[in-house]
Amino acid sequence: MTSPQLARRLGVGDAVVIGLGSMVGAGVFAVWVPAAQAAGSGLLIGLVIAAVVAYCNAVSSAQLAAVYPVSGGTYVYGRERLGEWWGFAAGWSFVVGKTASCAAMALTFATYAVPGAEWQQRLVALAAVVGLAAVNYRGVTRTARLTRIIVACTLTVLALVLVVLFTGGPHRDLPTLAGTSPYGVLQAAGLLFFAFAGYARIATMGEEVRDPARTIPRAISISVVVAIGIYLAVGLGLLRVLDPATSTAPLADAVDAVGAAWASPVVRVGAALASLGALLALIAGIGRTALAMARNHDLPAWLAAVHPRFQVPHHAEVALAVVVGVLVLTTDLRGVIGFSSFGVLLYYAIANAAAFTQPADQRRWPRAINVIGLIGCVVLAVTLPWTSAVVAAVLLALALIVRAVRTGRGGSARS
Repeated sequence: MTSPQLARRLGVGDAVVIGLGSMVGAGVFAVWVPAAQAAGSGLLIGLVIAAVVAYCNAVSSAQLAAVYPVSGGTYVYGRERLGEWWGFAAGWSFVVGKTASCAAMALTFATYAVPGAEWQQRLVALAAVVGLAAVNYRGVTRTARLTRIIVACTLTVLALVLVVLFTGGPHRDLPTLAGTSPYGVLQAAGLLFFAFAGYARIATMGEEVRDPARTIPRAISISVVVAIGIYLAVGLGLLRVLDPATSTAPLADAVDAVGAAWASPVVRVGAALASLGALLALIAGIGRTALAMARNHDLPAWLAAVHPRFQVPHHAEVALAVVVGVLVLTTDLRGVIGFSSFGVLLYYAIANAAAFTQPADQRRWPRAINVIGLIGCVVLAVTLPWTSAVVAAVLLALALIVRAVRTGRGGSARS
């Protein structure tokens, strides 16, 4: 029996804002501190490396999504181009890593929105998860519409911050690269990569965009280029004012440092909105990858249900909301950027390998970009904090073992 299909309702503009909502919201207020602690004065070099790897991954994803415009992203591409085990590894890495990111974004939102007791922040984080899951449940057009509003507010706040940082004073000299560790720079690049991963949401929603062969490549390219520009501007502005490694809220502290304390509450509001935008897009993307995996029996078939009225994977999104809700109530996940980055880098390494195998009539960019992206993903993954890498690798190994056991018993994944 044919699985019910999702509705194609998104245009280029909607897809771009969903990608921007994930990228800008996920990292611009949170990723600078651990990256600066790793890279020191080489922070901008790490940012450039992360941007190059992200661009290679983005065009590989765009090239694949144009040919396979269905929900699931690299889970589908890996299955089609490399085999079902590679697809499973990609899908599992995405779902697990991004589920942790959902909890991290919810907690980040609560930290900025409610500077009170920890239990209050956890309850607010839970409310955010429930509320945004309900928005996604009602349909993807509502998701895109709300994300557009959040992205507009976030970009307005960032524009204000940049004007304040570049016109206010005093400014300090940019740090020299003396004593910078190449390993630290690469580790920072791996952490900063977390901030660029939002374009995956465009590819994973490939079954819901109009004219996907045209829309997906354009939307991914536009959103990545815009995000790179934003991050470079913010990173340069921060380094001209303070050392991000010594700050807990670098953007808020930066506007204070140039004598614009009035802007600090605005930054807090912007951070809260950006975190909501990231959480909203994450819920949508994970639900659709879970849908694709369930259709192939790599996850329970119950998750493959599509709502007859709203045409969204409602079982997958409800299950995700329950898991993330438990995490925000029981676990502090604001330090799991490395864990999430490892999973996402593995996901895109498989995407680059899959894109490399595409024939000439499906290619939009040279194979060299796929090679650069693949090597970049592997290098950045192995330079992440070892605890993050080990935990992520162990979880993937356990999932592969379970799948192998189920396959051996004849009760699981089918091509």
